Amino acid sequence: MKNIQITSLDEFYKEAAKFTGKDINALLPPGINNEIGHFNVFDIADTIKEVKRKQVMPYNRRAYYKISLIRGKNRAEYADKVINVKKNALLFATPKVPYHWIPQDENQAGSFCVFTDAFLIKTKSGVILDELPIFKSGGYPVFEITDEEADEIAPTFMKMKKEIASDYEYKYDLLRNYVLELIHYGQKLQPATALHANQNAAARITSLFIELLERQFPIESPTQKLELRSAKEYAERLAIHVNYLNKVLKENTGKTTTEMISGRIVLEAKLLLKQTDWNISDIAFSLGFDEVAHFSNFFKKQTAVAPLTFRS
Repeated sequence: MKNIQITSLDEFYKEAAKFTGKDINALLPPGINNEIGHFNVFDIADTIKEVKRKQVMPYNRRAYYKISLIRGKNRAEYADKVINVKKNALLFATPKVPYHWIPQDENQAGSFCVFTDAFLIKTKSGVILDELPIFKSGGYPVFEITDEEADEIAPTFMKMKKEIASDYEYKYDLLRNYVLELIHYGQKLQPATALHANQNAAARITSLFIELLERQFPIESPTQKLELRSAKEYAERLAIHVNYLNKVLKENTGKTTTEMISGRIVLEAKLLLKQTDWNISDIAFSLGFDEVAHFSNFFKKQTAVAPLTFRS
C-alpha cells in the first residue's frame, strides 16, 4: 500500500540532479558530513526548468528546512495559507508542514538554501529550529517583499554561495550565521503578536491549540486515527471552556476552533488523496469519520469537489 511521501535529502538531490543536469556528487557541498548536519545553497534559475515545464512543484512534506528568496510572480500554498505573490517572496519551509509553490510566469529567479536541524544545533547557542517563531506551527512563513527588501536579502545568499565553495576551515560556522541572518530577517517581518506569543494568556492558548492540532499530523498509516476531532475535545485537553477557546481563536486568528480543525483536516485529506493509494474509506477512518458519506460530504463542503474527483 502506498503511504504518504516525505521527501528526504537523498530524494531532493535526485530531483536537483534531474533539474540541473549535474551529477549528484557535483551538487553535494565539499566537506559536509553527518556530524555537522547538512547545508547547501542553490540558484532557482538552475532548478526551475523542470518546474516551468510541469508548472508545479511536489506538494510534499520535506525532511529538511528550506529558505527561499523567489523573484517572480508565483503562488505559495502553505498549510491553510494561500499567498499570491506579484514580484518577490521570502519563504520559510519546515518539515512539519507541506507547501506548494506554483510559478505564475517565465521570469523566475532567486536562491534557496536547504539545511537540517542538526546543522544549527551545532551553534554555540544550540538553536532548536522548531522553537523559533518563524518555524512554529501556525506562524507566518511566506512573505511578499519589495524589490528593496529582496535586494537586501540577495547578498546573504551570494555570500553563502561564495563561502560554500571556499576552503576556509570554519566556513560552516560562517554559513550558520548567514542562515540565522535570514531567519531573523524573516522574524522581523512577522506581526509583533507572532513574535511575542507568550506575553498574554490568549496568545498562549492560541499557540498551545495550534501545537496540539499539528501534533496529530501527519497521518502515516490507515490504522492511525485522529485522537481529537471536535472543538470540545480540544478545549477539554487545554482545560478551558469551549466558548472561551472559540473567542480566543477568533480574536487571534479570525477563525473559529471548528474552522481551524476543519481546515487542517481537509489539508491532510488532500495530501492522502493525492499521495497515497488508500481507499476513501481508509482515509475517512484515519481522519475520524465513522462513515464514508460523512467524510465525502465534509470534503465537498470544504472544497466544492468530491474526494474521488479531487483524486483524479
